[in-house]
Amino acid sequence: MSASALDGASARRIARAFRPGRWYGNRMHYFYARAKLGSDPLYPGIVAGLRGHQAPLLDLGCGIGLLAHALRDAGLDLPYRGVDSDARKIGRARGAAANAGLREVRFDCVDLARGIPAHRGNVAILDVLQFVSPLAQEAILDAAVAMLTPGARLLIRTGLDDGSLRARTTRGIDAISRTLRWMNAGPQRYPRADALRAKFDAAGLVSEFTPLYGRTPFNNWRVVATRPS
Repeated sequence: MSASALDGASARRIARAFRPGRWYGNRMHYFYARAKLGSDPLYPGIVAGLRGHQAPLLDLGCGIGLLAHALRDAGLDLPYRGVDSDARKIGRARGAAANAGLREVRFDCVDLARGIPAHRGNVAILDVLQFVSPLAQEAILDAAVAMLTPGARLLIRTGLDDGSLRARTTRGIDAISRTLRWMNAGPQRYPRADALRAKFDAAGLVSEFTPLYGRTPFNNWRVVATRPS
């Protein structure tokens, strides 16, 4: 699969939904969205993983909702619900979705460490697992696996604990994100590929692991686990 980010035109088009309503408003999320979409291969990777899978999608830890915009920009119209523990990000996600006129999109404030919302269909867990406790991490994964309907997919983007320089760089940048208050929590435990494979095998899922570095220094991987039809 391609490890490219979105093209510049798509990144600019999506980012416009995050511009403030007034000229003197805060443009932080606009510039963040434009830079993130134009540099991170995450969104094309997840879009590619969901093509042909029209079951509703639950995005656990959705942030400001960029995945919803990327899906609609790519012509994927599956029903989408994003949840995140950061009320400020959820508020911004709702505003940007309204600005862009996104249909069948919903955002809710949910603390995944305290409970997982009910859902049946596809599930996305993007850059989340390393920020919750080991017990919460296992609970989230188990709940997500149980949500998968026949043919549905669990899509994860995460750094992996493999002892590499990329892994150490990922941990350092994640810690800085916490210091800068972009994330509500610092990194706690990065998954190991063998442990994830064992969990998916035990649940009868077919899984694949693909590097999703792009031009970044991070040890990011796309993990797709599919419930056979």
